[in-house]
Amino acid sequence: MIKRIFKLFLLTLLLALFAGTIIYLYINSGKKPKIYKTDSPFKTNIIQKTVATGSIQPRKEVNLKSSVSGVVDKIYVVAGSFVHVGQLIARIRIIPNMADLNNAETNLNKSRISLEDAEREQKRYENLFRNDLISETEYQGYLLAYNKAKEDFLSAENNLQIVKEGAMKHTSNSSNLIRSTVNGMLLDVPVREGSFVIESNTFNEGTTISTVADMNDMLFKGMVDESEVGKIKEGMILDLTIGAIENKTFKAKLEFISPKGVTEEGAIKFEIKAALNLQKDEFIRAGYSANADIIFDRKDSVLAIKESLLQFSGDSVYVEIETKPAIFEKRLIKTGISDGINTEILSGVKMGEKIKVAQVTGDIPVSISKK
Repeated sequence: MIKRIFKLFLLTLLLALFAGTIIYLYINSGKKPKIYKTDSPFKTNIIQKTVATGSIQPRKEVNLKSSVSGVVDKIYVVAGSFVHVGQLIARIRIIPNMADLNNAETNLNKSRISLEDAEREQKRYENLFRNDLISETEYQGYLLAYNKAKEDFLSAENNLQIVKEGAMKHTSNSSNLIRSTVNGMLLDVPVREGSFVIESNTFNEGTTISTVADMNDMLFKGMVDESEVGKIKEGMILDLTIGAIENKTFKAKLEFISPKGVTEEGAIKFEIKAALNLQKDEFIRAGYSANADIIFDRKDSVLAIKESLLQFSGDSVYVEIETKPAIFEKRLIKTGISDGINTEILSGVKMGEKIKVAQVTGDIPVSISKK
């Protein structure tokens, strides 16, 4: 009885294993082999370049400052207008220092007293000289003292005028008048009438009254990463694109590469400057943001493939070429320049051949032949 039950159990187990095998084979018989995506070589232009970000700035930009402290009394120009050397920009109303004003007035009063005394003496001794009561030499001494007192009085009078108004009498030179020192466009007038200004001196930069720049001589100022700065040199031509000016590219000649790098956002970068080549009818505003394409190498109409198709083994570069449907072989290739997206193919791949793409669909691997 026990033997019969045991035989029945074994038979049931064998039938279950057989049925499971049949079901497994049936389920897996419907799976499709893995299908690889492929890509083919193509002809294209490859440009090897780097991009420098920066802005457009005038080469010559001058900040006009006041040489006296006071209040802006009058502004004669507006931003955007053209000015020439010597043109009046603004007038400053001087608020004199009380101690300086008191000293100037005291000196003027003293010089006036001295002048009046010297004038009386000069007239008295002049009469004596005319009547031959004194010698000419003695008279000349009093005349000299009178002339000296007169000059001292004029000097004291001018000094008081300078303290009060910033200018001497009978002269066009005035320290309270701000004039342009260069020809160009007035970029900015940061002060307003009634604003207080501080004089520019050895210890103080002073208040900027206006900024003047030559808008016909513009520079691109940008930053280049340290990994690229060794590839560029002065004299290279840059292609500038300005965000505010669409569908237009400007040429610029690289003039300066900074010998010292600065840390910017955790990376070492070097400043560059390039002169824009502007036509007569072209006008670019100062401060525009711009990008400069610095071209290291360029090849037109070359055989190329997507850089993502490349595979590496040690120092070797290869791709997998489809020889038969879903059958691939590894083939060593020689590459040229790359722009980060496309890579030039010098040898190893021909036009029309299919190259395996790394991304695949399906779950079952297929055999790949190697040569």
